[in-house]
Amino acid sequence: MPPALSTPASIQWSRRVIEGAFAMLSIAATGLLLYVAPTSIAWAARPMITDDARIVDPKSCQVESWVRRETDRTELWALPGCNVGDAVELTAGGGRFNEPGGAHASDFLIQAKALLRPLKTNSWGATVSVGHVAHRTLAGAAAAKDYYVNLPLSLSLLDDRVTLHSNTGWLREGSTGRDRATWGLAAETQLHPRVGLVTEAFGQVSRDSFYQLGLRFWVVPDRVQIDTTYGNRLGSAVSGGAQARWFSIGLRLLSPAFLP
Repeated sequence: MPPALSTPASIQWSRRVIEGAFAMLSIAATGLLLYVAPTSIAWAARPMITDDARIVDPKSCQVESWVRRETDRTELWALPGCNVGDAVELTAGGGRFNEPGGAHASDFLIQAKALLRPLKTNSWGATVSVGHVAHRTLAGAAAAKDYYVNLPLSLSLLDDRVTLHSNTGWLREGSTGRDRATWGLAAETQLHPRVGLVTEAFGQVSRDSFYQLGLRFWVVPDRVQIDTTYGNRLGSAVSGGAQARWFSIGLRLLSPAFLP
């Protein structure tokens, strides 16, 4: 007789456990978002900082670009990425920052994201990503290098009208040599076939947490997207400072399949 774990009943039980876990995530995310919303009175698909369990279509590429304006600096980002081998997305790009006093800084990012379980309508999906970010703060100075691992999980609800995301990750800070646990919770809500609402909270354990609210609009469905967001620190500051608000405007371009 085959092992008990291979019987249909046990498979159904395992599925109920997974769906129950995501139900708890759904409740937790909803509660968090209800808490975040009144306070307005973290690499993912724009405009989210919380990552999702999706990758760009096979043999296709995308470019995500945005401008982010904070109180005392401006960031310019561009991140091209392509699907290689159907189940892996490679991204390499960077950002340039205009700091107070005319100083400049830059980041270079490279990331590989693997598809573990495809996200389907009214089901769940999973990916894992590993990446490296080099920070250069002064001209000619050695770059501080960060390394990270992230596990995004996503759950589709109501025929894709609502999609929930959770992130659990690890970050090694090059500037301090410290290890940090990272997290994120997000919800995408379809308001119209071309318009979506994004709400999220993210941060590092025992450090500052942040929230972001945004809208995305498909100028050309599945090919050209524009978006805008507002974000700020969540609750009391841990590392000092009262406000960390930002605004961003982004453009995302996706290609049809063309790679060999």
